[in-house]
Amino acid sequence: SSFRQGLVTGSKPVVHPILHWLLQRVAELKKRAYLARFLVKLEVPTEFLLDDVINDTYHQYEEMVEGFKTYHKECEHLRNSGFSTAEIRRDINAMEEEKDQLIKRVERLKKRVESVSNHQRMLEQARQLRVEKEREESLTHQKQEQKNQLFQAEQRLLRLQQQLKDLRQAAADATPDSLMRRLEEEIKINTYMVTEKLPKELEGMRRTVQCMQKVASEPAMGQGDLQGMEDKIKAVDSQINQLIEKRMMRNDPIDDKLTLYRQQASIIIRKKETKAEELQEAREELAAAERELKQRGSHGQGPHGEEVIRGDELKRLVAKLRSKGTIYKKKRQGIAELRAEYGVLQRTEEILKQRHDTIQQKLQTVEAEKGISGYSDTQEELERVSAIKSELDEKKGRTLDDMSEMVKKLNSMIVEKKSALAPVIKELRSLRQRRVELSQDYEEKKAQYESCAAGLESNRSKLEQEVKALREEMAQKENRYHYINAMSEIIEMQIQRAAEEMKAYVSSDLQEKKKAIRDVYMKNIAEQELLGKKLREEQKIVRESHSANMEQMKMWRDLEQLMECKRQCFIKAQSQVSIGQIIQEGGEDRLVL
Repeated sequence: SSFRQGLVTGSKPVVHPILHWLLQRVAELKKRAYLARFLVKLEVPTEFLLDDVINDTYHQYEEMVEGFKTYHKECEHLRNSGFSTAEIRRDINAMEEEKDQLIKRVERLKKRVESVSNHQRMLEQARQLRVEKEREESLTHQKQEQKNQLFQAEQRLLRLQQQLKDLRQAAADATPDSLMRRLEEEIKINTYMVTEKLPKELEGMRRTVQCMQKVASEPAMGQGDLQGMEDKIKAVDSQINQLIEKRMMRNDPIDDKLTLYRQQASIIIRKKETKAEELQEAREELAAAERELKQRGSHGQGPHGEEVIRGDELKRLVAKLRSKGTIYKKKRQGIAELRAEYGVLQRTEEILKQRHDTIQQKLQTVEAEKGISGYSDTQEELERVSAIKSELDEKKGRTLDDMSEMVKKLNSMIVEKKSALAPVIKELRSLRQRRVELSQDYEEKKAQYESCAAGLESNRSKLEQEVKALREEMAQKENRYHYINAMSEIIEMQIQRAAEEMKAYVSSDLQEKKKAIRDVYMKNIAEQELLGKKLREEQKIVRESHSANMEQMKMWRDLEQLMECKRQCFIKAQSQVSIGQIIQEGGEDRLVL
Protein backbone atom coordinates (compact mmCIF):
# COMPACT_ATOMS: atom_id res chain seq x y z
CA SER A 1 0.00 0.00 0.00
CA SER A 2 2.86 2.39 0.79
CA PHE A 3 4.49 1.56 -2.56
CA ARG A 4 1.24 2.25 -4.42
CA GLN A 5 0.70 5.48 -2.53
CA GLY A 6 4.27 6.62 -3.29
CA LEU A 7 3.83 5.72 -6.96
CA VAL A 8 0.59 7.74 -7.17
CA THR A 9 2.03 10.77 -5.36
CA GLY A 10 5.30 10.62 -7.35
CA SER A 11 7.62 10.09 -4.37
CA LYS A 12 11.33 10.23 -5.29
CA PRO A 13 12.45 7.12 -3.31
CA VAL A 14 9.78 5.11 -5.17
CA VAL A 15 9.95 6.60 -8.69
CA HIS A 16 13.73 7.05 -9.05
CA PRO A 17 14.66 3.31 -8.66
CA ILE A 18 11.96 2.42 -11.22
CA LEU A 19 13.30 4.98 -13.71
CA HIS A 20 16.88 3.81 -13.05
CA TRP A 21 15.90 0.19 -13.78
CA LEU A 22 13.97 1.18 -16.93
CA LEU A 23 16.63 3.48 -18.40
CA GLN A 24 19.38 0.90 -17.90
CA ARG A 25 17.47 -1.71 -19.94
CA VAL A 26 15.81 0.31 -22.71
CA ALA A 27 16.87 -1.97 -25.59
CA GLU A 28 16.03 -5.16 -23.68
CA LEU A 29 12.62 -3.84 -22.60
CA LYS A 30 11.81 -2.71 -26.16
CA LYS A 31 12.55 -6.22 -27.38
CA ARG A 32 10.43 -7.74 -24.61
CA ALA A 33 7.54 -5.39 -25.39
CA TYR A 34 7.75 -6.32 -29.08
CA LEU A 35 7.83 -10.08 -28.35
CA ALA A 36 5.03 -9.84 -25.76
CA ARG A 37 2.56 -8.87 -28.52
CA PHE A 38 3.11 -12.25 -30.20
CA LEU A 39 4.29 -14.65 -27.47
CA VAL A 40 1.86 -13.96 -24.58
CA LYS A 41 -0.79 -16.60 -25.21
CA LEU A 42 -4.50 -15.90 -24.98
CA GLU A 43 -6.24 -17.70 -22.14
CA VAL A 44 -9.23 -19.66 -23.53
CA PRO A 45 -11.55 -21.39 -21.02
CA THR A 46 -11.63 -25.20 -21.21
CA GLU A 47 -15.37 -25.34 -21.85
CA PHE A 48 -14.85 -23.35 -25.08
CA LEU A 49 -12.06 -25.70 -26.20
CA LEU A 50 -14.57 -28.57 -26.37
CA ASP A 51 -15.78 -27.06 -29.63
CA ASP A 52 -13.82 -28.60 -32.56
CA VAL A 53 -13.53 -25.36 -34.55
CA ILE A 54 -12.24 -23.39 -31.58
CA ASN A 55 -9.85 -26.21 -30.64
CA ASP A 56 -8.40 -26.43 -34.17
CA THR A 57 -8.05 -22.63 -34.32
CA TYR A 58 -6.26 -22.62 -30.96
CA HIS A 59 -3.85 -25.34 -32.12
CA GLN A 60 -3.09 -23.35 -35.27
CA TYR A 61 -2.49 -20.30 -33.07
CA GLU A 62 0.01 -22.27 -30.93
CA GLU A 63 1.81 -23.55 -34.05
CA MET A 64 2.06 -20.01 -35.39
CA VAL A 65 3.54 -18.85 -32.06
CA GLU A 66 6.19 -21.59 -32.21
CA GLY A 67 6.93 -20.69 -35.84
CA PHE A 68 7.33 -17.04 -34.85
CA LYS A 69 9.86 -18.10 -32.19
CA THR A 70 11.98 -20.01 -34.72
CA TYR A 71 11.80 -17.21 -37.31
CA HIS A 72 12.74 -14.60 -34.72
CA LYS A 73 15.74 -16.67 -33.59
CA GLU A 74 16.90 -17.06 -37.20
CA CYS A 75 16.45 -13.32 -37.78
CA GLU A 76 18.52 -12.44 -34.69
CA HIS A 77 21.20 -14.93 -35.74
CA LEU A 78 21.40 -13.38 -39.22
CA ARG A 79 21.55 -9.85 -37.77
CA ASN A 80 24.42 -10.81 -35.49
CA SER A 81 26.29 -12.86 -38.12
CA GLY A 82 27.61 -9.77 -39.95
CA PHE A 83 26.46 -10.76 -43.45
CA SER A 84 24.86 -8.15 -45.68
CA THR A 85 21.98 -8.98 -48.04
CA ALA A 86 23.26 -6.50 -50.61
CA GLU A 87 26.66 -8.23 -50.77
CA ILE A 88 25.03 -11.66 -51.03
CA ARG A 89 22.83 -10.42 -53.88
CA ARG A 90 25.85 -8.99 -55.68
CA ASP A 91 27.66 -12.32 -55.25
CA ILE A 92 24.64 -14.21 -56.59
CA ASN A 93 24.38 -11.90 -59.62
CA ALA A 94 28.09 -12.28 -60.34
CA MET A 95 27.83 -16.07 -60.03
CA GLU A 96 24.83 -16.13 -62.38
CA GLU A 97 26.73 -14.05 -64.95
CA GLU A 98 29.71 -16.41 -64.69
CA LYS A 99 27.34 -19.36 -65.06
CA ASP A 100 25.85 -17.89 -68.27
CA GLN A 101 29.30 -17.25 -69.68
CA LEU A 102 30.37 -20.79 -68.87
CA ILE A 103 27.24 -22.25 -70.51
CA LYS A 104 27.94 -20.24 -73.69
CA ARG A 105 31.54 -21.39 -73.74
CA VAL A 106 30.50 -25.03 -73.27
CA GLU A 107 28.04 -24.76 -76.14
CA ARG A 108 30.71 -23.25 -78.42
CA LEU A 109 33.17 -25.99 -77.50
CA LYS A 110 30.53 -28.69 -78.11
CA LYS A 111 29.93 -27.32 -81.62
CA ARG A 112 33.65 -27.38 -82.32
CA VAL A 113 34.13 -30.91 -80.93
CA GLU A 114 31.20 -32.45 -82.84
CA SER A 115 33.03 -31.99 -86.16
CA VAL A 116 36.07 -33.94 -84.85
CA SER A 117 36.22 -37.74 -85.28
CA ASN A 118 36.27 -39.89 -82.10
CA HIS A 119 35.05 -36.95 -80.05
CA GLN A 120 33.33 -39.25 -77.53
CA ARG A 121 36.61 -40.96 -76.71
CA MET A 122 38.36 -37.63 -76.45
CA LEU A 123 35.63 -36.31 -74.16
CA GLU A 124 35.98 -39.34 -71.93
CA GLN A 125 39.73 -38.80 -71.71
CA ALA A 126 39.19 -35.10 -70.98
CA ARG A 127 36.73 -36.06 -68.23
CA GLN A 128 39.29 -38.40 -66.70
CA LEU A 129 41.90 -35.66 -66.98
CA ARG A 130 39.58 -33.25 -65.18
CA VAL A 131 38.95 -35.76 -62.40
CA GLU A 132 42.67 -36.28 -61.95
CA LYS A 133 43.28 -32.53 -61.92
CA GLU A 134 40.57 -32.09 -59.27
CA ARG A 135 42.22 -34.83 -57.27
CA GLU A 136 45.57 -33.11 -57.71
CA GLU A 137 44.03 -29.80 -56.56
CA SER A 138 42.53 -31.46 -53.49
CA LEU A 139 45.91 -33.04 -52.70
CA THR A 140 47.67 -29.68 -53.13
CA HIS A 141 45.01 -28.08 -50.91
CA GLN A 142 45.61 -30.73 -48.26
CA LYS A 143 49.35 -30.17 -48.63
CA GLN A 144 48.85 -26.42 -48.18
CA GLU A 145 46.70 -26.98 -45.10
CA GLN A 146 49.33 -29.24 -43.61
CA LYS A 147 51.99 -26.60 -44.38
CA ASN A 148 49.83 -23.98 -42.65
CA GLN A 149 49.40 -26.23 -39.64
CA LEU A 150 53.15 -26.85 -39.59
CA PHE A 151 53.78 -23.09 -39.83
CA GLN A 152 51.37 -22.42 -36.96
CA ALA A 153 53.04 -25.12 -34.88
CA GLU A 154 56.47 -23.61 -35.62
CA GLN A 155 55.20 -20.15 -34.67
CA ARG A 156 53.77 -21.54 -31.46
CA LEU A 157 57.08 -23.28 -30.76
CA LEU A 158 58.94 -20.01 -31.34
CA ARG A 159 56.60 -18.17 -28.97
CA LEU A 160 57.04 -20.83 -26.31
CA GLN A 161 60.80 -20.75 -26.77
CA GLN A 162 60.77 -16.95 -26.41
CA GLN A 163 58.66 -17.25 -23.26
CA LEU A 164 61.07 -19.86 -21.91
CA LYS A 165 64.00 -17.57 -22.73
CA ASP A 166 62.32 -14.65 -20.98
CA LEU A 167 61.56 -16.79 -17.95
CA ARG A 168 65.15 -17.99 -17.81
CA GLN A 169 66.44 -14.41 -18.07
CA ALA A 170 64.06 -13.36 -15.32
CA ALA A 171 65.24 -16.30 -13.20
CA ALA A 172 68.89 -15.39 -13.92
CA ASP A 173 68.29 -11.74 -12.94
CA ALA A 174 66.20 -12.73 -9.92
CA THR A 175 68.83 -12.49 -7.20
CA PRO A 176 67.64 -12.43 -3.58
CA ASP A 177 68.55 -8.73 -3.21
CA SER A 178 66.66 -7.68 -6.37
CA LEU A 179 63.64 -9.79 -5.39
CA MET A 180 63.63 -8.26 -1.92
CA ARG A 181 63.88 -4.72 -3.34
CA ARG A 182 61.07 -5.43 -5.79
CA LEU A 183 58.89 -6.90 -3.06
CA GLU A 184 59.59 -3.96 -0.74
CA GLU A 185 58.59 -1.50 -3.49
CA GLU A 186 55.37 -3.42 -4.16
CA ILE A 187 54.63 -3.57 -0.42
CA LYS A 188 55.16 0.20 -0.09
CA ILE A 189 52.92 0.92 -3.06
CA ASN A 190 50.19 -1.44 -1.82
CA THR A 191 50.33 -0.07 1.73
CA TYR A 192 50.01 3.49 0.38
CA MET A 193 47.07 2.44 -1.76
CA VAL A 194 45.36 0.60 1.12
CA THR A 195 46.08 3.02 3.98
CA GLU A 196 45.89 6.43 2.25
CA LYS A 197 44.47 6.52 -1.26
CA LEU A 198 41.64 3.97 -1.17
CA PRO A 199 40.24 5.13 2.22
CA LYS A 200 40.17 8.74 0.93
CA GLU A 201 38.34 7.67 -2.22
CA LEU A 202 35.94 5.52 -0.19
CA GLU A 203 35.24 8.38 2.21
CA GLY A 204 34.67 10.74 -0.72
CA MET A 205 32.24 8.32 -2.30
CA ARG A 206 30.39 7.90 1.00
CA ARG A 207 30.05 11.67 1.37
CA THR A 208 28.80 11.91 -2.21
CA VAL A 209 26.22 9.15 -1.57
CA GLN A 210 25.09 10.84 1.63
CA CYS A 211 24.69 14.15 -0.18
CA MET A 212 22.74 12.45 -2.97
CA GLN A 213 20.49 10.67 -0.46
CA LYS A 214 19.93 13.93 1.38
CA VAL A 215 19.03 15.74 -1.84
CA ALA A 216 16.71 12.89 -2.92
CA SER A 217 14.93 12.76 0.45
CA GLU A 218 14.34 16.51 0.63
CA PRO A 219 11.22 17.99 -1.02
CA ALA A 220 11.42 20.09 -4.16
CA MET A 221 12.94 23.54 -3.50
CA GLY A 222 11.29 26.72 -4.66
CA GLN A 223 12.66 30.10 -5.64
CA GLY A 224 12.62 31.33 -2.04
CA ASP A 225 14.64 28.36 -0.78
CA LEU A 226 17.21 28.86 -3.54
CA GLN A 227 17.48 32.55 -2.68
CA GLY A 228 18.06 31.68 0.99
CA MET A 229 20.79 29.18 0.06
CA GLU A 230 22.49 31.79 -2.14
CA ASP A 231 22.40 34.30 0.72
CA LYS A 232 24.02 31.77 3.07
CA ILE A 233 26.74 31.01 0.50
CA LYS A 234 27.46 34.71 0.06
CA ALA A 235 27.69 35.21 3.84
CA VAL A 236 30.14 32.29 4.19
CA ASP A 237 32.21 33.61 1.24
CA SER A 238 32.41 37.05 2.86
CA GLN A 239 33.57 35.50 6.16
CA ILE A 240 36.26 33.52 4.31
CA ASN A 241 37.47 36.66 2.53
CA GLN A 242 37.64 38.56 5.84
CA LEU A 243 39.71 35.77 7.43
CA ILE A 244 42.09 35.74 4.42
CA GLU A 245 42.54 39.52 4.68
CA LYS A 246 43.28 39.28 8.42
CA ARG A 247 45.85 36.59 7.77
CA MET A 248 47.51 38.63 5.02
CA MET A 249 47.59 41.69 7.30
CA ARG A 250 49.35 39.69 10.00
CA ASN A 251 52.13 38.55 7.54
CA ASP A 252 54.30 36.55 9.97
CA PRO A 253 57.74 35.62 8.41
CA ILE A 254 57.78 32.26 10.20
CA ASP A 255 54.38 31.47 8.70
CA ASP A 256 55.71 32.49 5.24
CA LYS A 257 58.53 29.94 5.54
CA LEU A 258 56.11 27.32 6.74
CA THR A 259 53.75 28.09 3.86
CA LEU A 260 56.61 27.54 1.43
CA TYR A 261 57.34 24.13 2.94
CA ARG A 262 53.63 23.34 3.08
CA GLN A 263 53.24 24.20 -0.58
CA GLN A 264 56.22 22.02 -1.49
CA ALA A 265 54.74 19.19 0.56
CA SER A 266 51.36 19.66 -1.11
CA ILE A 267 53.04 19.57 -4.54
CA ILE A 268 54.81 16.32 -3.62
CA ILE A 269 51.55 14.85 -2.29
CA ARG A 270 49.74 15.79 -5.51
CA LYS A 271 52.50 14.20 -7.60
CA LYS A 272 52.32 11.09 -5.43
CA GLU A 273 48.53 10.91 -5.84
CA THR A 274 48.78 11.36 -9.63
CA LYS A 275 51.39 8.60 -9.85
CA ALA A 276 49.20 6.33 -7.71
CA GLU A 277 46.22 7.05 -9.98
CA GLU A 278 48.34 6.31 -13.06
CA LEU A 279 49.47 3.04 -11.45
CA GLN A 280 45.88 2.08 -10.67
CA GLU A 281 44.76 2.92 -14.22
CA ALA A 282 47.65 0.87 -15.65
CA ARG A 283 46.67 -2.09 -13.46
CA GLU A 284 43.04 -1.79 -14.55
CA GLU A 285 44.09 -1.59 -18.22
CA LEU A 286 46.31 -4.66 -17.75
CA ALA A 287 43.45 -6.61 -16.13
CA ALA A 288 41.05 -5.54 -18.90
CA ALA A 289 43.57 -6.54 -21.58
CA GLU A 290 44.06 -9.95 -19.94
CA ARG A 291 40.29 -10.49 -19.78
CA GLU A 292 39.90 -9.44 -23.41
CA LEU A 293 42.75 -11.77 -24.39
CA LYS A 294 41.08 -14.68 -22.60
CA GLN A 295 37.72 -13.92 -24.22
CA ARG A 296 39.26 -13.67 -27.67
CA GLY A 297 41.19 -16.86 -27.06
CA SER A 298 38.01 -18.67 -25.99
CA HIS A 299 35.86 -17.20 -28.79
CA GLY A 300 38.51 -17.43 -31.49
CA GLN A 301 38.80 -21.25 -31.38
CA GLY A 302 36.53 -23.98 -32.60
CA PRO A 303 35.50 -27.16 -30.75
CA HIS A 304 38.74 -28.96 -31.77
CA GLY A 305 41.09 -26.06 -31.12
CA GLU A 306 41.21 -24.69 -34.67
CA GLU A 307 40.79 -20.99 -35.38
CA VAL A 308 37.34 -19.77 -36.44
CA ILE A 309 37.01 -17.06 -39.08
CA ARG A 310 34.36 -14.39 -38.38
CA GLY A 311 32.72 -11.28 -39.79
CA ASP A 312 35.00 -8.80 -41.53
CA GLU A 313 37.85 -11.31 -41.69
CA LEU A 314 35.60 -13.67 -43.68
CA LYS A 315 34.68 -10.84 -46.10
CA ARG A 316 38.34 -9.98 -46.60
CA LEU A 317 39.12 -13.64 -47.17
CA VAL A 318 36.34 -13.91 -49.81
CA ALA A 319 37.62 -10.81 -51.64
CA LYS A 320 41.16 -12.16 -51.48
CA LEU A 321 40.02 -15.52 -52.84
CA ARG A 322 38.24 -13.79 -55.74
CA SER A 323 41.34 -11.82 -56.69
CA LYS A 324 43.43 -14.95 -56.39
CA GLY A 325 40.88 -16.81 -58.54
CA THR A 326 41.29 -14.32 -61.38
CA ILE A 327 45.08 -14.47 -61.04
CA TYR A 328 44.87 -18.27 -60.96
CA LYS A 329 42.88 -18.30 -64.23
CA LYS A 330 45.45 -16.06 -65.93
CA LYS A 331 48.32 -18.17 -64.63
CA ARG A 332 46.59 -21.37 -65.71
CA GLN A 333 46.16 -19.97 -69.23
CA GLY A 334 49.85 -19.03 -69.28
CA ILE A 335 50.78 -22.51 -68.04
CA ALA A 336 48.72 -24.07 -70.82
CA GLU A 337 50.59 -21.96 -73.40
CA LEU A 338 53.92 -22.87 -71.83
CA ARG A 339 52.96 -26.56 -71.86
CA ALA A 340 52.13 -26.35 -75.57
CA GLU A 341 55.45 -24.65 -76.27
CA TYR A 342 57.19 -27.23 -74.09
CA GLY A 343 55.65 -30.01 -76.16
CA VAL A 344 56.94 -28.41 -79.37
CA LEU A 345 60.42 -27.97 -77.89
CA GLN A 346 60.43 -31.54 -76.57
CA ARG A 347 59.55 -32.83 -80.01
CA THR A 348 62.34 -30.71 -81.54
CA GLU A 349 64.77 -32.10 -78.97
CA GLU A 350 63.81 -35.67 -79.84
CA ILE A 351 64.36 -34.99 -83.55
CA LEU A 352 67.78 -33.45 -82.87
CA LYS A 353 68.75 -36.39 -80.63
CA GLN A 354 67.81 -38.84 -83.37
CA ARG A 355 69.92 -36.89 -85.86
CA HIS A 356 72.85 -36.81 -83.40
CA ASP A 357 72.60 -40.58 -82.86
CA THR A 358 72.63 -41.26 -86.60
CA ILE A 359 75.67 -38.97 -87.06
CA GLN A 360 77.48 -40.73 -84.16
CA GLN A 361 76.75 -44.14 -85.69
CA LYS A 362 78.10 -42.99 -89.04
CA LEU A 363 81.24 -41.55 -87.36
CA GLN A 364 81.87 -44.83 -85.48
CA THR A 365 81.54 -46.84 -88.70
CA VAL A 366 84.00 -44.50 -90.45
CA GLU A 367 86.49 -44.80 -87.51
CA ALA A 368 86.18 -48.59 -87.59
CA GLU A 369 86.83 -48.61 -91.32
CA LYS A 370 89.93 -46.39 -90.86
CA GLY A 371 91.19 -48.48 -87.88
CA ILE A 372 90.90 -45.68 -85.23
CA SER A 373 87.72 -46.64 -83.34
CA GLY A 374 87.11 -44.61 -80.09
CA TYR A 375 89.11 -41.63 -81.33
CA SER A 376 86.21 -39.16 -80.99
CA ASP A 377 85.37 -40.22 -77.41
CA THR A 378 89.02 -39.93 -76.36
CA GLN A 379 89.25 -36.50 -77.98
CA GLU A 380 86.16 -35.27 -76.08
CA GLU A 381 87.47 -36.59 -72.77
CA LEU A 382 90.86 -34.89 -73.25
CA GLU A 383 89.17 -31.57 -74.08
CA ARG A 384 86.97 -31.81 -70.98
CA VAL A 385 89.95 -32.58 -68.67
CA SER A 386 92.03 -29.75 -70.12
CA ALA A 387 89.16 -27.28 -69.60
CA ILE A 388 88.75 -28.34 -65.96
CA LYS A 389 92.53 -28.02 -65.35
CA SER A 390 92.65 -24.51 -66.84
CA GLU A 391 89.70 -23.40 -64.66
CA LEU A 392 91.41 -24.71 -61.48
CA ASP A 393 94.66 -22.92 -62.34
CA GLU A 394 92.83 -19.65 -62.88
CA LYS A 395 90.98 -20.00 -59.55
CA LYS A 396 94.21 -20.67 -57.61
CA GLY A 397 95.91 -17.64 -59.16
CA ARG A 398 92.97 -15.40 -58.40
CA THR A 399 92.72 -16.52 -54.75
CA LEU A 400 96.45 -15.91 -54.08
CA ASP A 401 96.35 -12.45 -55.65
CA ASP A 402 93.21 -11.55 -53.73
CA MET A 403 94.70 -12.65 -50.38
CA SER A 404 97.87 -10.62 -50.89
CA GLU A 405 95.91 -7.51 -51.87
CA MET A 406 93.60 -7.93 -48.86
CA VAL A 407 96.57 -8.13 -46.43
CA LYS A 408 98.10 -4.96 -47.90
CA LYS A 409 94.80 -3.09 -47.65
CA LEU A 410 94.27 -4.14 -44.01
CA ASN A 411 97.76 -3.01 -42.96
CA SER A 412 97.33 0.35 -44.67
CA MET A 413 93.89 0.84 -43.09
CA ILE A 414 95.23 0.04 -39.58
CA VAL A 415 98.04 2.61 -39.97
CA GLU A 416 95.59 5.26 -41.23
CA LYS A 417 93.14 4.66 -38.39
CA LYS A 418 95.87 4.89 -35.73
CA SER A 419 97.17 8.17 -37.13
CA ALA A 420 93.61 9.57 -37.37
CA LEU A 421 92.61 8.50 -33.84
CA ALA A 422 95.65 9.92 -32.02
CA PRO A 423 94.45 13.58 -31.89
CA VAL A 424 90.90 12.46 -31.17
CA ILE A 425 92.05 10.51 -28.11
CA LYS A 426 93.90 13.60 -26.81
CA GLU A 427 90.78 15.73 -27.26
CA LEU A 428 88.69 13.07 -25.56
CA ARG A 429 90.78 13.23 -22.38
CA SER A 430 90.31 17.00 -22.10
CA LEU A 431 86.61 16.66 -22.86
CA ARG A 432 86.21 14.10 -20.07
CA GLN A 433 87.62 16.54 -17.54
CA ARG A 434 85.32 19.23 -18.95
CA ARG A 435 82.36 16.90 -18.61
CA VAL A 436 83.06 16.32 -14.91
CA GLU A 437 83.17 20.08 -14.28
CA LEU A 438 79.99 20.68 -16.26
CA SER A 439 78.14 17.87 -14.44
CA GLN A 440 78.95 19.53 -11.07
CA ASP A 441 77.72 22.90 -12.37
CA TYR A 442 74.62 21.18 -13.72
CA GLU A 443 73.77 19.62 -10.36
CA GLU A 444 74.13 23.00 -8.60
CA LYS A 445 71.99 24.80 -11.21
CA LYS A 446 69.44 22.01 -11.07
CA ALA A 447 69.03 22.39 -7.28
CA GLN A 448 68.63 26.17 -7.68
CA TYR A 449 66.09 25.68 -10.44
CA GLU A 450 64.02 23.22 -8.41
CA SER A 451 63.85 25.55 -5.42
CA CYS A 452 62.92 28.51 -7.65
CA ALA A 453 60.32 26.38 -9.47
CA ALA A 454 58.76 25.34 -6.15
CA GLY A 455 58.43 28.99 -5.10
CA LEU A 456 56.94 29.99 -8.43
CA GLU A 457 54.55 27.05 -8.26
CA SER A 458 53.34 28.16 -4.83
CA ASN A 459 52.83 31.76 -6.03
CA ARG A 460 51.02 30.50 -9.13
CA SER A 461 48.68 28.35 -7.02
CA LYS A 462 47.87 31.41 -4.87
CA LEU A 463 47.12 33.54 -7.91
CA GLU A 464 44.98 30.79 -9.44
CA GLN A 465 42.90 30.57 -6.26
CA GLU A 466 42.41 34.34 -6.22
CA VAL A 467 41.44 34.37 -9.92
CA LYS A 468 39.03 31.50 -9.35
CA ALA A 469 37.38 33.31 -6.43
CA LEU A 470 37.07 36.53 -8.43
CA ARG A 471 35.58 34.67 -11.41
CA GLU A 472 33.02 32.95 -9.20
CA GLU A 473 32.09 36.31 -7.64
CA MET A 474 31.77 37.85 -11.12
CA ALA A 475 29.54 34.97 -12.27
CA GLN A 476 27.31 35.41 -9.20
CA LYS A 477 27.03 39.16 -9.84
CA GLU A 478 26.16 38.53 -13.49
CA ASN A 479 23.48 36.01 -12.52
CA ARG A 480 22.06 38.45 -9.98
CA TYR A 481 22.06 41.24 -12.58
CA HIS A 482 20.24 39.15 -15.19
CA TYR A 483 17.71 37.96 -12.58
CA ILE A 484 16.94 41.53 -11.44
CA ASN A 485 16.71 42.73 -15.04
CA ALA A 486 14.22 39.96 -15.93
CA MET A 487 12.14 40.64 -12.81
CA SER A 488 12.04 44.37 -13.61
CA GLU A 489 10.81 43.65 -17.15
CA ILE A 490 8.11 41.31 -15.79
CA ILE A 491 6.99 43.95 -13.26
CA GLU A 492 6.87 46.63 -15.98
CA MET A 493 4.70 44.38 -18.14
CA GLN A 494 2.37 43.72 -15.21
CA ILE A 495 2.14 47.47 -14.45
CA GLN A 496 1.39 48.22 -18.10
CA ARG A 497 -1.29 45.52 -18.19
CA ALA A 498 -2.89 46.88 -14.97
CA ALA A 499 -2.91 50.42 -16.40
CA GLU A 500 -4.62 49.22 -19.59
CA GLU A 501 -7.19 47.31 -17.53
CA MET A 502 -7.90 50.39 -15.35
CA LYS A 503 -8.21 52.58 -18.45
CA ALA A 504 -10.70 50.17 -20.03
CA TYR A 505 -12.70 49.86 -16.79
CA VAL A 506 -12.94 53.69 -16.23
CA SER A 507 -13.63 54.53 -19.88
CA SER A 508 -17.18 55.57 -20.91
CA ASP A 509 -16.95 53.70 -24.24
CA LEU A 510 -18.95 50.43 -24.12
CA GLN A 511 -16.68 48.65 -26.63
CA GLU A 512 -13.63 49.23 -24.45
CA LYS A 513 -15.54 48.15 -21.33
CA LYS A 514 -16.43 44.89 -23.07
CA LYS A 515 -12.73 44.32 -23.74
CA ALA A 516 -11.95 44.58 -20.02
CA ILE A 517 -10.81 41.29 -18.45
CA ARG A 518 -13.14 41.76 -15.44
CA ASP A 519 -16.24 41.89 -17.65
CA VAL A 520 -15.10 38.88 -19.67
CA TYR A 521 -14.50 36.84 -16.52
CA MET A 522 -17.88 37.89 -15.05
CA LYS A 523 -19.59 36.81 -18.26
CA ASN A 524 -17.83 33.44 -18.21
CA ILE A 525 -18.79 32.95 -14.54
CA ALA A 526 -22.45 33.62 -15.32
CA GLU A 527 -22.41 31.16 -18.23
CA GLN A 528 -20.78 28.46 -16.10
CA GLU A 529 -23.33 28.97 -13.33
CA LEU A 530 -26.21 28.52 -15.83
CA LEU A 531 -24.52 25.40 -17.21
CA GLY A 532 -24.07 24.01 -13.67
CA LYS A 533 -27.73 24.61 -12.91
CA LYS A 534 -28.81 22.72 -16.06
CA LEU A 535 -26.50 19.82 -15.25
CA ARG A 536 -27.86 19.57 -11.70
CA GLU A 537 -31.41 19.43 -13.07
CA GLU A 538 -30.42 16.66 -15.50
CA GLN A 539 -28.72 14.76 -12.67
CA LYS A 540 -31.91 14.96 -10.60
CA ILE A 541 -33.95 13.60 -13.51
CA VAL A 542 -31.51 10.71 -14.04
CA ARG A 543 -31.54 9.78 -10.34
CA GLU A 544 -35.34 9.73 -10.27
CA SER A 545 -35.61 7.46 -13.36
CA HIS A 546 -32.61 5.22 -12.50
CA SER A 547 -34.50 2.44 -10.65
CA ALA A 548 -37.21 2.19 -13.33
CA ASN A 549 -34.63 2.05 -16.10
CA MET A 550 -32.68 -0.70 -14.31
CA GLU A 551 -35.83 -2.82 -13.90
CA GLN A 552 -36.69 -2.36 -17.57
CA MET A 553 -33.12 -3.35 -18.54
CA LYS A 554 -33.39 -6.52 -16.40
CA MET A 555 -36.68 -7.43 -18.07
CA TRP A 556 -35.08 -7.02 -21.52
CA ARG A 557 -32.19 -9.32 -20.49
CA ASP A 558 -34.63 -11.96 -19.24
CA LEU A 559 -36.55 -11.67 -22.50
CA GLU A 560 -33.32 -12.08 -24.49
CA GLN A 561 -32.39 -15.24 -22.51
CA LEU A 562 -35.93 -16.64 -23.02
CA MET A 563 -35.73 -16.07 -26.80
CA GLU A 564 -32.27 -17.67 -26.95
CA CYS A 565 -33.57 -20.71 -25.09
CA LYS A 566 -36.52 -20.98 -27.51
CA ARG A 567 -34.12 -20.77 -30.47
CA GLN A 568 -31.98 -23.60 -29.06
CA CYS A 569 -35.08 -25.74 -28.46
CA PHE A 570 -36.29 -25.10 -32.03
CA ILE A 571 -32.87 -26.11 -33.46
CA LYS A 572 -32.85 -29.34 -31.37
CA ALA A 573 -36.42 -30.18 -32.43
CA GLN A 574 -35.51 -29.72 -36.13
CA SER A 575 -32.42 -31.92 -35.78
CA GLN A 576 -34.47 -34.70 -34.06
CA VAL A 577 -37.15 -34.53 -36.82
CA SER A 578 -34.49 -34.81 -39.57
CA ILE A 579 -32.90 -37.82 -37.79
CA GLY A 580 -36.32 -39.53 -37.47
CA GLN A 581 -37.00 -39.02 -41.18
CA ILE A 582 -33.64 -40.53 -42.09
CA ILE A 583 -34.31 -43.57 -39.86
CA GLN A 584 -37.79 -43.99 -41.36
CA GLU A 585 -36.43 -43.83 -44.92
CA GLY A 586 -33.78 -46.42 -44.03
CA GLY A 587 -36.41 -48.78 -42.62
CA GLU A 588 -38.52 -48.50 -45.80
CA ASP A 589 -35.46 -49.29 -47.94
CA ARG A 590 -34.80 -52.46 -45.90
CA LEU A 591 -38.43 -53.54 -46.30
CA VAL A 592 -38.20 -53.12 -50.08
CA LEU A 593 -35.09 -55.28 -50.15
